[in-house]
This record gives sequence, structure tokens and C-alpha cells, in this order.
Amino acid sequence: MTLYAVPHRMTRRSRYVVLMTTVALAVVVVIVATILSRATDAAAVPGPPAPPLATAGREAAGAVVAGSEGVDPELAARFAAAQEAAAADGVVLTITSGKRSTQEQQELVDEAVTRYGSVQEAHRWVLPPGSSAHVQGLALDVGPTAGALWLGRHGLEFGLCRTYANEVWHFEMLPDGQTECPQMHEDSSWGW
Repeated sequence: MTLYAVPHRMTRRSRYVVLMTTVALAVVVVIVATILSRATDAAAVPGPPAPPLATAGREAAGAVVAGSEGVDPELAARFAAAQEAAAADGVVLTITSGKRSTQEQQELVDEAVTRYGSVQEAHRWVLPPGSSAHVQGLALDVGPTAGALWLGRHGLEFGLCRTYANEVWHFEMLPDGQTECPQMHEDSSWGW
């Protein structure tokens, strides 16, 4: 006995079921991809690579704040208060770079020239040692990105101001006698 395959025709209903299943699967993939991209810091703001975390700490506001060695004590205390408030909001906030030596700052300048391929573009991201607030112990770079964005929204409450429009991670103290943060510089090129 020979069995012949009978061509199977998809009915409208079965085509509809296949279409709706495909659409549902696509929606699930998009949702999962969105959740994963928000959960990681892989899409951090472009810019020079963050310097390694400093390992030493400084006592500020009764707590040891990693990365604040050599930083102005008032700046360290303001950051410690902000870090505590961020933690209360469920946000991780850390120092990725604080005080830098003249040599470390010059190395960042040299690395930026190599990375960006021109001195002019490098100057948008890093200042020379003589102009850098990091060398003076008056600036902090913070992370991760979610923490930097949190501090950008709440920094004034702690006397901390973002100073560069192209660097969400860079903060300095609110100038004495001021109640509002100064207008941000577009980038670091102003200091060359």
C-alpha cells in the first residue's frame, strides 16, 4: 500500500496563529534586550576610558570614601553625603578618579591624543596638568553611569556641580557663596 502525502493547506486561522506567535516572540525578544541593556553599563557615555579606581581612602563625614585620597576634604565630605543618599535611593555611586599627579594627567592627555587621533579632539576630553582640577584635588569622576546621572540630578543638594556638558561623570564643588551651579563648559577645550 502506497501512502501519498496530501498537500497541507494552511487555513486562515492557522496562518493567523503563526503570525501572532511570531509577533509575540518578537515582542518578548525586544523586551528582554531592553532589560538587559538597561541592566548593564555597557552603553556608557562615550569619552576617554575611566581611570582605574583608586584603592586608598580618606576619612570624610565619618566614613572612608574609596578614591578620595588627596582630594580636598570638603569635596570628599560632600561626596560621602551624596554617596549615602544615592545608596538610600538604591543607586551605586563611586569615585572612579580623584586626585591625580601631574604625570598621571599628562599620561591621560597623551592617551587621548592616541585614542582620538588628533590633539584638537583630545583637548575636548582632557585638560593639561596645569589646568586640571583633578591635579589640584578639586574634582571627582564618578560612576557607574547610573550613579553619575543620579548625581547630575541631585548634586546641587550636596554642593556638587557637573562642569562639562560632554562628561556626565565629572564633578567639582559649588563655588563658595553660590546657590546655583555655574553654566557647564561644552567640553575641556576651554582650558587649553
